[in-house]
Amino acid sequence: MKPEIITLKYSSTYTFLVRGQSGSLLVDTGYAGTLQAFYRALGANSLTLKQISYVMATHYHPDHCGLIGRLQAQGVQLLLADSQVSAVHFPDHIFAREKLDYLPPDPAKAALVSAGGENGLQSRPFLKTLGIEGEIIRTPSHSEDSVSLVLDDGCCFVGDLEPREYIGAYADNPRLAEDWSRIMRRNPKIIFFAHAPAR
Repeated sequence: MKPEIITLKYSSTYTFLVRGQSGSLLVDTGYAGTLQAFYRALGANSLTLKQISYVMATHYHPDHCGLIGRLQAQGVQLLLADSQVSAVHFPDHIFAREKLDYLPPDPAKAALVSAGGENGLQSRPFLKTLGIEGEIIRTPSHSEDSVSLVLDDGCCFVGDLEPREYIGAYADNPRLAEDWSRIMRRNPKIIFFAHAPAR
């Protein structure tokens, strides 16, 4: 059975809830200070916080992870790729300077999976426990900690990865072509971007 994908748009960043047969995964959150808007978006989709099992960030830039600590404090578990551990607290000083309602994520309480291997073998069995068939892979052309969630049904969540048609404009960044090659080998059918409509 294919997972259900629910798009939540309450900030500048698209947030996606992937609902499997036995659990769910929230992909990215908005900026710190958007918690009430997040709750309203849940309500508009007849959802509650208790229906979210895990939250992950495609990368730890402020507009993608601002609510993770708050959600952890309310019982949502953090799913963290091994390549992201050193980046978790990257936005802390930014939110502190802006005096926003922010609680840093706690990586010590996260479920840690490997996104370093080509096959994502360790992320696959973890996602399977949620009834989600797919894997988390590294796509570091945007930032060293960037990852993408690629589902077997063809849905692919890439965060801030530049679109494939921009590869020619990024000749000085061969990683972009490498990231898309890695994704295309998994036969994606629809790409979900963080700041643009899916296509």
